[in-house]
Amino acid sequence: MKAVRIHQRGGSEGLVLEDAPDPRPATGDVVVRVHAAGFVPDELDWPGTWVDRAGRDRTPSIPAHDVAGVVTEVAYGTTGFAVGDRVFGLTDWHRDGAAAEYVAVEARNLARLPDSLTFTDAAALPLAGLTCRQALFVHGGLESGQTVVVHGGGGATGSLAVQMARDAGAHVIATGRGRAADVAIEMGAHTFVDLERQSFEDAVEPVDLIFDTIGGDLLARSAAKVKPGGALVSITAPPPVEPAGGRAVLFIVEPNRDQLAELAERAEAGRLRAHIGAVRPLAETREAFAAKQKGVPGKVVIEV
Repeated sequence: MKAVRIHQRGGSEGLVLEDAPDPRPATGDVVVRVHAAGFVPDELDWPGTWVDRAGRDRTPSIPAHDVAGVVTEVAYGTTGFAVGDRVFGLTDWHRDGAAAEYVAVEARNLARLPDSLTFTDAAALPLAGLTCRQALFVHGGLESGQTVVVHGGGGATGSLAVQMARDAGAHVIATGRGRAADVAIEMGAHTFVDLERQSFEDAVEPVDLIFDTIGGDLLARSAAKVKPGGALVSITAPPPVEPAGGRAVLFIVEPNRDQLAELAERAEAGRLRAHIGAVRPLAETREAFAAKQKGVPGKVVIEV
């Protein structure tokens, strides 16, 4: 098969399109003919890109852990899917990703993809969508009538959080650079704080939940704006300051088939839409990574 691989530690300049062995599924896997894949720009820095769970070198490795495609093989001991099923989901961090014509994926990390959703749209949902679902409701405990701040509310991840929070009946405040304001408001934010022009502290009263996708000094300053009993949830770094009377949480997203199915239901009903900033063919994966690292807004999807 054709695949994009990287042979040694480094940046996206090391990504090359080349012939690679077809994936060999293990017990519990399915093989997926990839139609679209998604990635995050810093995944080449993840330990799992370079070593397996036992710490052994696993290069050359294939990036892009969001996948959408069609099942072509069901391994022994695998249940829940059949050849021909449309699916989407996540590949394991310590295994090859979906920047390839085929990928072997644990079936438990996939869900069925409705016929009404395109592979391209679906590939933008798993990692970002599960992250937002878990940040808001599992770790943040968000409820209807509460107020939530989404730092980076116009980005690929934050814009999904804005939609989910609004759909849950929360009052949503999005923050970010001014260029992201239109996207955040279109996705459902009630208000937008332009961090290039406004002080976050001056613009926001204490809230029930802050979901941070930006990090840095903003994360540290956010603790003071969480109500007692509220939460500061981050995916960027451990919050250095804990809210008074509240909780500070750093988490790493977990694959979850039921939650993936929920994302699909939301998208099919028109209640969730990924913010896709660019779509590139497999042969331009290196350029796709470089473009995202330079700040292309929204999710960048690779079509295979």
